[in-house]
Amino acid sequence: MKYSRFSLHQYLKKSLVLFLSFALATCFVIPTNAYVLPGPYILELMTQNLGKAKSLLVYQTLVIHDESPQKTGVELSETLRYIFPETFRSDTLSENVYRIHVLSKGKIVTIIDGKITDESDNRYDRYKDILLFKPREMLQDKLSLLGVDVTVSSLGRFQGKPAYVLGAQYPDETTPQVWLDKDTFRPFRWIMANNAGESQDNRIEVRYFEWNKVHRTWYPMRIEFFMDGILVREIHVQNLEVNPSFSKELFDINHLKSLYPQVAPAEQEQENKQDLNEVQKTIEDFKKLYE
Repeated sequence: MKYSRFSLHQYLKKSLVLFLSFALATCFVIPTNAYVLPGPYILELMTQNLGKAKSLLVYQTLVIHDESPQKTGVELSETLRYIFPETFRSDTLSENVYRIHVLSKGKIVTIIDGKITDESDNRYDRYKDILLFKPREMLQDKLSLLGVDVTVSSLGRFQGKPAYVLGAQYPDETTPQVWLDKDTFRPFRWIMANNAGESQDNRIEVRYFEWNKVHRTWYPMRIEFFMDGILVREIHVQNLEVNPSFSKELFDINHLKSLYPQVAPAEQEQENKQDLNEVQKTIEDFKKLYE
């Protein structure tokens, strides 16, 4: 009788060990083969989650780090105005410098020191695209233009956080991609495409932190920009207002062009010849702060 009980005990013990081993192995195998939500549907959940505000007013501080050994930087005040789904304005100012950047229905204008200096798209201005463009179809088209293939989706993990990866098969990070929190569907990482002629190492990565909910609208209170793994700029949001009213003239690009002169072609060509990357060019634009 004792022998039978002993044999039964040993059998149950071995069975338990086998069951736990199988369960553990299953835990490691299933995630790699698990069903992943389609990219467009993930993007739909993201845009729904961020809220349905009509407009947004954001007050923030922009810190631009230079590449000197002292790691000094420029700190600026910024005011952002969003009119969803495709209109945006940022005013970056200090005692001596004033920069205006406006996006309105696909058209862009940038004004620095009272002159229209550049109408091209700056990669550092794109961080707001993922927050601005709605509905999902509009954002998907915008991301596609920037190289993110939303039809590709996978499950990944970053700093211990499970995530959906749009635009790449995890762990591939060589292509443009957007990472979303697996539970909240809020974006927290965007690996951007390089401009034409740039090396793969000169890519920009944007990270969104400290999401805050105000009147059913979510917004990141801290945003960081990395180049080659080095922090090159950061944004700290002080305050935001949901659904404020704005004057239409603030976003009227034709009106702005009538107010400010265009930089002379010769002057613009000289600027283009400067051997500066985007970070250093921005530092040069704001040198007056320390003069």
